[in-house]
Amino acid sequence: MAAVEESGSSKRKVVVVGGGVAGSLVAKTLQFDADVTLIDTKEYFEIPWASLRAMVEPPIAKRSVINHKDYLGNVRLITSKAVNISHAEVILEDGHQVPYDFLVIATGHDAPFPKTKPERLHEYEKENEKIKAAQSILIIGGGPTGVELAGEIAVDYPDKKVTLVHNGSRLIEFIGPKASIKTLKWLKAKGVDVKLDQYVDLQSLSAGTRSYTTSAGETTEADVHFVCTGVPLASAWLKDTVLGSSLDSNGRLIVDEHLRIDGHQNKFAVGDITDLKEIKQGYLAQQHAEKAAKNIKTLLAGGSETKLIKYQPASAAIALVSLGRKEGVAQFPWFTLTGRIPGYIKSKDLFVGRTRKVLGLDPDVVAD
Repeated sequence: MAAVEESGSSKRKVVVVGGGVAGSLVAKTLQFDADVTLIDTKEYFEIPWASLRAMVEPPIAKRSVINHKDYLGNVRLITSKAVNISHAEVILEDGHQVPYDFLVIATGHDAPFPKTKPERLHEYEKENEKIKAAQSILIIGGGPTGVELAGEIAVDYPDKKVTLVHNGSRLIEFIGPKASIKTLKWLKAKGVDVKLDQYVDLQSLSAGTRSYTTSAGETTEADVHFVCTGVPLASAWLKDTVLGSSLDSNGRLIVDEHLRIDGHQNKFAVGDITDLKEIKQGYLAQQHAEKAAKNIKTLLAGGSETKLIKYQPASAAIALVSLGRKEGVAQFPWFTLTGRIPGYIKSKDLFVGRTRKVLGLDPDVVAD
């Protein structure tokens, strides 16, 4: 197997695998402190909490889908899939090896994204065309993704019949029951037909299906459906690598208080792939990235173990779920809020401008 051509830099090598919320921020933060390589299956970073708005308003994706090269001016970008890891290299699917001194695993979930930004923007256009052409829409899954999509469609297309089927006793179960109750009330007020404690057998669906039978025997007619259930972790490939013994029973990487992978002094993990006992949310993944990057900087500078900072998992759920363009539901440690205030916090711009600023980009100006 051949090694990827090296940059010639005398700096120590940091390789980041995964260009999502956490991985992209680690690469950006370290790009002038080390010889940084980002390995990602796609050429862009996407702000995930804007993806559902992009289905009803495709132009927002021009701001929320960002080419890696636009914010990583001093990072070597490799668009490929990592398939193995040794103690000194990451092995790519074409057999090339990428050497590292420090490694960061940030692969998150195994979602099938296209390779290029134009292809991703085209996907949103196609999804929007399906929504506009449909008179009735079925959403399968009542977590934050399903709820937010139902809210976006109900607000932008109030004349369409929207049905949401959820295999649980309440919506958005990862947060408290008060937020779930208020969300259910809001959706019903917008005309969304919510069916709880039911599921649709996804294996029985075929192209062109318009009649859907739930586990309770109820039949729903819909012109189009969207599956908003959980996406598996992108960690199966790690089982036969040097990190295989550091995976827990759920496929997450076990990390210590410094976000280093169990049993490995120079390997870190950030984002949803970690075993940290906290709700998996974007703002927490950003905190992982910030702290892991600081610890790598300390080690790059020859700092001692005692100087490494600790990450304290979030003990209380703080969640913001958009309900259309102007409203939302927010859960804080001591209270739950619904309506325009949480909508003002998140729903208006979905933190797109703020996230672009974190990456050093203009919040509004879009690069090709």
